[in-house]
Amino acid sequence: MDATDRIQQIIAPSVEAMGYEIVRVQVSGTQRPTLQVMAERKDDAAMTVEDCADISRAVSALLDVEDPISSAYTLEVSSPGIDRPLTRLKDFERFAGFEARIETRFPLDGRKRFRGMLKGVRDGSVLIETDTGPAAIPFDAVQRAKLILTDALIAATAAQQ
Repeated sequence: MDATDRIQQIIAPSVEAMGYEIVRVQVSGTQRPTLQVMAERKDDAAMTVEDCADISRAVSALLDVEDPISSAYTLEVSSPGIDRPLTRLKDFERFAGFEARIETRFPLDGRKRFRGMLKGVRDGSVLIETDTGPAAIPFDAVQRAKLILTDALIAATAAQQ
């Protein structure tokens, strides 16, 4: 288990009990690492600065006790944003009908990058309609994925608020 998995295990129960879901935990940098915790509200309402501050206080307290990062680090809590990363299988289902960019861990049918309209999920695979036709990408093969900022995504996000 790597550091990010351990950190996620430590903080997820408390963050979820507060009414949020963790979208991604990421550690970057070496001199003074940055721990990024990306979260969203379970009720799908927009994240506020106060939400991020509440999560930051809770996560700081938990990590002070558990101390999973041995050196000094910077904690950064944020919302996923409009062109959010897609990190969970349910994200691909939730954002079906929007454009996304997906990068795989290894080549599938000779390619590692896919861009197109998300079509949901079937049997543990992400469905995407690309310029060259439909593709089914096993979720465990996805290295990185994110929504692409489009007028349709902006309009849908504005309608939610």
